Amino acid sequence: MMIRCTLIYLSLLATLFSPLYSQAERIKDLASIQGVRSNQLIGYGLVVGLDGSGDQTTQTPFTVQSIINMLGQLGINLPPGTNLQLRNVAAVMVTATLPAFAKPGQAIDVTVSSMGNAKSLRGGTLLMTPLKGVDNQIYAMAQGNVLVGGAGAAAAGSSVQVNHLNAGRIAGGATVERAVPASLGQTEHINLELNSTNFTTVKRIVDAINSYYPGSASAIDGRMIQVRAPHDSNQRVMFISQIESLEITPAKDAARVIVNSRTGSVAMNQSVTLESSAIAHGNLSIIINNEPVISQPGPFARRGETVVAQRAQVEIRSDEGNLMLLPSGADLGEVVNALTAIGATTQDLLSILQALKAAGSLRAELEII
Repeated sequence: MMIRCTLIYLSLLATLFSPLYSQAERIKDLASIQGVRSNQLIGYGLVVGLDGSGDQTTQTPFTVQSIINMLGQLGINLPPGTNLQLRNVAAVMVTATLPAFAKPGQAIDVTVSSMGNAKSLRGGTLLMTPLKGVDNQIYAMAQGNVLVGGAGAAAAGSSVQVNHLNAGRIAGGATVERAVPASLGQTEHINLELNSTNFTTVKRIVDAINSYYPGSASAIDGRMIQVRAPHDSNQRVMFISQIESLEITPAKDAARVIVNSRTGSVAMNQSVTLESSAIAHGNLSIIINNEPVISQPGPFARRGETVVAQRAQVEIRSDEGNLMLLPSGADLGEVVNALTAIGATTQDLLSILQALKAAGSLRAELEII
């Protein structure tokens, strides 16, 4: 029932995508500037101050080794063979994202995740942890109190936990120690990179930029646009701000159908058309016929021409005697809804969609995840 509702909801959303594509969008939402990017940071640390919910040191030797190394750096040397039985310490991995143009002294958020068998990080404090980049250089230092979100509820003889206790965040928990050099401003050009390849959208962006700054933009390929920018850094920032604020109408992407084989969810980015075909799968049979629809101008119209279009008419039958006739012009969303209503399972949908694609009836890209 839940999968059926999901399919119906997604198909309704698919019918709304077509009008949305006609709206103008900012270049800032469609493309990014080459060289302006974030960087991932990672580090290994210890969380202390837990209320008996830390790692079981007998099963996590790396936690004990980390504690001994930390105490040694602080001038405390433990006798050889000391057996530490600590329940208020947990070994964690600390991750963060270093934004573009971040400068030393700025604060960034960090995520703290247990890597041992700790039951909870709630109430713990992360000790000073260096965060390194892919080049193994330290770019930030993290420390602070771990906040574990969510809530728990307990009743007589039972408990319900609706949050995850082995991961938490520290808002502003890391201080940037080193800046990442940015390539912006080193050449006379800046490059805009589209989020997805589309030659039509590239052309429209080039035309929009050249309408304000004639001759400054040129297309490199279906994803990159080269723009000549001022040399002065202040003028270049203002120039990029104006470019990002320009609005264009992006071209429609190719029709695509995405099927999640684990949950049975089906998503479409726009109305997907069907060609004539006949499919038999188990106790289901699907017949798709295309009938011509003729549209012509009125008898006294001075302009216009006769247009012949194809509209799909779908018939779905099952061995139980169920029969569904979809209205002329039905798209894939209506077919999926009808199959679900007649009792088709997730595997049935996958097999039918694959058969439609193989037969050339499905006019869209089929992606199964």
